[in-house]
Amino acid sequence: MSNWSSYKTRFKQYLQLERSLSKNSIEAYADDLNKLELFSQTELNNLSPLQLNLKNLQAFVKYISEMGFTPTSQARIISGIKTFYKFLLLENELKQSPAELLEAPKTTRKLPVFLSIEEIDKLIAQIDRSSPEGERNITLLETMYGCGLRVSELVTLKISDLHLNEDYIKVTGKGSKERLVPIGKTAKKLLLNYINNVRVHLPVKKNAGDFIFLNRRGSPLSRVMVFYIIKDLADKAGIKKKMSPHTFRHSFATHLVEGGADLRAVQEMLGHESITTTEIYTHLDRQYLRDNILSYHPRNKK
Repeated sequence: MSNWSSYKTRFKQYLQLERSLSKNSIEAYADDLNKLELFSQTELNNLSPLQLNLKNLQAFVKYISEMGFTPTSQARIISGIKTFYKFLLLENELKQSPAELLEAPKTTRKLPVFLSIEEIDKLIAQIDRSSPEGERNITLLETMYGCGLRVSELVTLKISDLHLNEDYIKVTGKGSKERLVPIGKTAKKLLLNYINNVRVHLPVKKNAGDFIFLNRRGSPLSRVMVFYIIKDLADKAGIKKKMSPHTFRHSFATHLVEGGADLRAVQEMLGHESITTTEIYTHLDRQYLRDNILSYHPRNKK
């Protein structure tokens, strides 16, 4: 027996208890390991994780590449395998990780799509504020854009997370990590109006009492619903960019960096663990300058 099952169970417990990762992240790691186990079963006579060497793992990387996984997906899978072997080192199952020298394919960082301030104004102008859903939609979009929230953070935001007298909200991000985010006048005013004048008239479901954003049946709004709201408004506004709730988060960060905000402060606001994740917005800033400013120079005009 190669004993994959036992190692996978212990690895999941480690990710949950010691790394405090979210359910989705843990499932992603488990999926990476399942791929490696399947490769071991079909190509390596079912070797156990402790028996695999660097050459075996390099053959696995070649295998996932031939399966059609993109360089970004390959890099993520390799990162998952490396984390698994670090865990085995911590558990004293191995003295050296066979994945230590495993190289991920070079990936080019794709610059995220973001909206200009004018496009955000145009999109928000499509909302019909005469309906309760309209008031909810303008409030959730202004909160997402004004605070740079992930969609998962937006839909799980609770009334008890609001500290509007002190102008900040408490946000629960990836891995259940909490952070305090300042909130501006526009989002603050809309939240107070929505909670006090719209939400009070909804039939709130039993376990939804503290959730801010509810659907018409009184249940917490889903992430998919936020996606549909944004897509519908973008269509009405004639915005052709590929849109998602994350576009508002990218726009928030881009507009802060363009405005000269300190990168560490933006990192803190977004809840990024690494500054390198936030640094992509400096690339966006440079691209913005190149595309929008240099094109106006007389020597560059056609």
